[in-house]
Amino acid sequence: MSDSTFSFLVTHTDGRARRGVLTTPHGTVETPAFMPVGTQGAVKAITHRDLEALGAEIILANTYHLYLRPGDELIARLGGLHRFTGWSRPILTDSGGYQIFSLAARRTIDEEGAQFRSHLDGSLHALTPESAADIQARLGSDIAMVLDECVAHPCEAGPAADAMRRTLRWARRARTRMLELRAHEVAGVTVSNPGQAQFGIVQGSVYPELRNESAAETAAIGFEAYAIGGLSVGEPVELMYDVVSHTAPLLPETDLRYLMGTGTPADLVESVARGIDLFDCVLPTRNARNGQLFSTEGRLNIKNARYAEDERPVDPSCTCYTCRTFSRAYLRHLFLAGEIGASALNTLHNLNFYLDTMRRIRDAIAFGRFESFRRAFHQSLSRHSTES
Repeated sequence: MSDSTFSFLVTHTDGRARRGVLTTPHGTVETPAFMPVGTQGAVKAITHRDLEALGAEIILANTYHLYLRPGDELIARLGGLHRFTGWSRPILTDSGGYQIFSLAARRTIDEEGAQFRSHLDGSLHALTPESAADIQARLGSDIAMVLDECVAHPCEAGPAADAMRRTLRWARRARTRMLELRAHEVAGVTVSNPGQAQFGIVQGSVYPELRNESAAETAAIGFEAYAIGGLSVGEPVELMYDVVSHTAPLLPETDLRYLMGTGTPADLVESVARGIDLFDCVLPTRNARNGQLFSTEGRLNIKNARYAEDERPVDPSCTCYTCRTFSRAYLRHLFLAGEIGASALNTLHNLNFYLDTMRRIRDAIAFGRFESFRRAFHQSLSRHSTES
């Protein structure tokens, strides 16, 4: 590792599943780990206090959104993202690459980077590999992602190869910039966290030969760790699993592996089985705000009439505050009444379900029981029908 404040150690293996410890300037993270998504420096509908009580050890923040509002320079003047938000544990920031993908109608891409119109006021902005590194240096996250180009599914091999190779060229530029920032060779950029690590991203859509090339070339650049990008963009879930299964072993065995933007609880279990250490996804928080709750009995749509007089908790086996205190009937009432508390209580439960699933995965790996845990997890879900 290039900085003594960042390290990753695999402590246990069980098949391809790995348990480990990620060390950052703002604390350690037990892996496999799930990062709640705090797009604008806050996980929607829940406080940092509740996140800490749930055991969240790391969150994700969005470079694109924080750059536009309130601005990375303002955050740097106020001491960096940790001090500004009041979150003292590790933070990972994306690069804005996903926004290049998701806001296609508002942007253009060339070799230099991406030009886009703000979704807030229509103002014109540019994002390059260098500026994405600069913004994240000002934010002071513990982990900064390189700028990448992601393609949707389906995508023909030619355009997928072009995007992957542009991502490689951008990655080399981003790494050069990061090393210059560490050496204080870039004027006018406040480095809010000198121990910030930088992760490379493997692209290549669903094409094994492109993933091979991307993984080899990205690893050769020499990042602190590596992410698998370009999945959960419309491909069938089994194809996603195949790509993860193919790509993860291509990455350095001693470095952390991060699967970006995935997924359901079943996706987490299956991806850990394929060697993944770190995850993020908006699903638990977004679904909570829409009234969909995760449980060991499958998903519940709390607005359904069947819960109008249901005195049971969301999940009888869950020990979160929501399940200890409130009935399905009450949660349904809050949701239908449009109460803010519905989003807060639902989010607390869903995040607890995700974080508890990760704890159970880590324990199973440590005791050499991951495969039996995996089977039992899927059997539990298959015994119950998932509501629409």
